Amino acid sequence: MNNKRKIEVFSAGCPACEQTIELVHRVACPSCEVQIMDMRNPDTAKRAEALSIHTVPAVVIDGQLATCCTNQGPNEAALRAAGLGQAS
Repeated sequence: MNNKRKIEVFSAGCPACEQTIELVHRVACPSCEVQIMDMRNPDTAKRAEALSIHTVPAVVIDGQLATCCTNQGPNEAALRAAGLGQAS
């Protein structure tokens, strides 16, 4: 199997966003494909709206907004529970 887990980090370039990007890169597994999504880009903003992202930073794993990103900021335990760091 050669499936990659797609990780999208929605960021506006703020310090909290940078910390989340560092966290995701640190925890991501070899089969994780990490993409940084710049919210200042109109296409990214449209994708964020479609995913019901209302605040940044936000992490989407395989097309699903991580539950830690719906009400509060990302944290390692919640991201790992959502599948970050695990091969798909």
